[in-house]
Amino acid sequence: MHLIRYRIIQIVRQWSVMFWALAFPLILGTFFYISFGRGGMGEDMEEIPVAVVREGQGSVDTGAFMEFLEQMDGEILQVVQMGEKEAREALLGDEVVGIFYCHRRPSLTVAGLGISQSILKSLMDAYDKNEAMLTAVAQEHPENFPKAMAAMEQWQETTEDVDVKGKTLDPNITYFFALIAYACLSGAFLGVQSSLDSQADLSALGARRSVTPTHKLRLVLVDMVVLFFIHLINVLILTCYIQFVLGIDLGSDVASIVLVEWMGSMIGISIGILIGCIRGLGVGAKMGVCVLFTLFPGFLAGLMFGQMKDLVEHHCPLVNRINPAAVLSDAFYSISVYNDGERLIRSVGILSVMSVGMVLAAYLAVRRVRYDSI
Repeated sequence: MHLIRYRIIQIVRQWSVMFWALAFPLILGTFFYISFGRGGMGEDMEEIPVAVVREGQGSVDTGAFMEFLEQMDGEILQVVQMGEKEAREALLGDEVVGIFYCHRRPSLTVAGLGISQSILKSLMDAYDKNEAMLTAVAQEHPENFPKAMAAMEQWQETTEDVDVKGKTLDPNITYFFALIAYACLSGAFLGVQSSLDSQADLSALGARRSVTPTHKLRLVLVDMVVLFFIHLINVLILTCYIQFVLGIDLGSDVASIVLVEWMGSMIGISIGILIGCIRGLGVGAKMGVCVLFTLFPGFLAGLMFGQMKDLVEHHCPLVNRINPAAVLSDAFYSISVYNDGERLIRSVGILSVMSVGMVLAAYLAVRRVRYDSI
């Protein structure tokens, strides 16, 4: 416990390293939020403002169409009745998205292209098709007209709510998943610094630790435990900041999220220790290699370009299987978007193999370091 306590103090006081491991991902997440916002995660669709111009107050067709719009009012549409001139001015001024004309033949006018305009067109098409169907039934089989009307009124009862357990998310959520994956790999900076603190030819602390009578295996285990603990806290701080401060919904399966972040932190720390053990490289060169091995996997996982992970998946899927940032991002998708247990198990399995392999390699690299004299 004495070794763990003072090792924590030593690592936390490395301000430049803690900046890259903790502060930089927080700053990057804030910039992402400013650029992309919360997206459409878990939010209800806003009502579409539309104008209604009525003509032929006594027409049966006009009354049926108005009843149709009133049913949509407050759910999908925000209906406001206006005169024709006022409605056109509101449309040109972007106060409304479209104008419904209640003539003998109802019609729709929009002034642009977009999702809201497409929804309005779909509603108009649905009304036209239902009207045509009822007209055909009335003309060809009038005896079945009451049944057709009853079926139209009760169509909602033929649908069944099914919980697919996923969420329809804004594509920009990719950046936040890639950011957490990058934050996990940023533990490499802590790993490099820890490796430098253990090498007598690179630091005074390393020289003192190399001549201590404490068994080297104990020092290595203390370093790994402390680094994993500190960096897991770093990643959890980032996750809580994204979830509770920025309001980005990352899912409710807390245990799975912590498990994935734990293994990601182990991979990041182990990569850093391996880089730190490379012989013949100075401190600056090792930090440069560390930047490469954190940013480039993050880039392939969609940190800078959200569609990059999908492009890699289509052209070279093997890269996504061996890229720890891509595997971490895929695991978060499995938890927060798809709720796909099989896909999550696959990602966790790959992360487990990577974690064990990286930890063993880091340990072997550290324990073989010997000095002729100090």
